[in-house]
Amino acid sequence: MRKRTQIKVTDLSRLLIYILVHRPDEFGLVPESAGFVPLRELLRAVHEEPGWGYVREGHIREVLMGKDRDLFVFEDDRLSSVDKRWHLDLQTPSENLPKILFIAIRRKAHPHVMEKGLFSEKPLALSADRDMALRIGRRRDQKPIMLEVTTGPARQQGVCFYTFGDLFLVREIPPEFISGPPVPEEIPEPQPPKKEKPAPQPSILSGGTFLLDPQRDPDPSRRRDGRKPRGWKEASRKMRRDKE
Repeated sequence: MRKRTQIKVTDLSRLLIYILVHRPDEFGLVPESAGFVPLRELLRAVHEEPGWGYVREGHIREVLMGKDRDLFVFEDDRLSSVDKRWHLDLQTPSENLPKILFIAIRRKAHPHVMEKGLFSEKPLALSADRDMALRIGRRRDQKPIMLEVTTGPARQQGVCFYTFGDLFLVREIPPEFISGPPVPEEIPEPQPPKKEKPAPQPSILSGGTFLLDPQRDPDPSRRRDGRKPRGWKEASRKMRRDKE
């Protein structure tokens, strides 16, 4: 078991040496200053290789503690190699460019890019290979939008492209040199249906009628459950005698 683990560490070390020392561009990577590659980006590139999906940060740390540790420099969650066989020149524009270069962007950025163009402080990586552009774009969006850049007219307007292995780097591309699928129209979000107010229930009373509360009758003599007061007969007879 220990021997098998050692073989995996050795193989991973060789893969990292090939990426960082020889061909970062082959994996869609553009090193930062001093050749550093952010560990997260490096892991994504490694996971895209068949059979390397299991690699985690812990495996890379095993490499850094193994026999090849002196070949690497680890700093601020970034990895670099001591030796470098590649050259990154952002001062000399490329002379020979493909007519069309590809770049895959996030879906959220699609409307903005088609209106304002592409701009980044870090060099943007474009490729003449559509699949490579898609591979790079999927690291930020599982379903990126593929765009095409016409290099000839862009160069005539002063856009500078720089060659890095099989990649082409640029910091800014105006929108008139970018083509791609149309931006979908925004569909308004459906509003929740309004709750209808319940219709008022018809009253048992017709217009102009009201209920009389016996307890609020101003005549105390009528508050006793509708019964007539005592002695009413005698009072009635007296009133008739007085009228006669």
